[in-house]
Amino acid sequence: MEVRCMIPVIKSPGDYQAYRISPHDTNRLAIVFDPQIADTSLTFCVEIFDEGGKTPPNRHQFAVEMFFVLKGEGLATCDGKTVPIRAGDSLLVPPTGIHEIRNTGQGRLYALCFMVPNEDFAELIRSGTSVELDEEDLRVLTRSDALVPC
Repeated sequence: MEVRCMIPVIKSPGDYQAYRISPHDTNRLAIVFDPQIADTSLTFCVEIFDEGGKTPPNRHQFAVEMFFVLKGEGLATCDGKTVPIRAGDSLLVPPTGIHEIRNTGQGRLYALCFMVPNEDFAELIRSGTSVELDEEDLRVLTRSDALVPC
């Protein structure tokens, strides 16, 4: 039996590369891990929706996409069924499901997004326009927005 030791990859929010897939998109995706980094077919990112922002309706042929809402609230639609989502909720989108997420709350909506297999998702994200994470994004991602002042 071959034993393979791998040093874990550790990243912090300041290391994440963020993109808008299209210049007029109202959401940004910050890549945490992708096939280039993880050496496996997955994409893990943070999706950040501006107030009123949404994804365009989309589908994946083979990939399962999962979301975990960190902050904010919105509506998730898959194959015509719409459900409210808010911080702490998880959403699983099966392959071929036509889906979109819309921020309906005050302020930004933040969600962790996992796609397995990658199905060229990371490549699509990286083909967009590079953007910076701002102070609010970094406060949410480091959870310093949840600290109680002394």
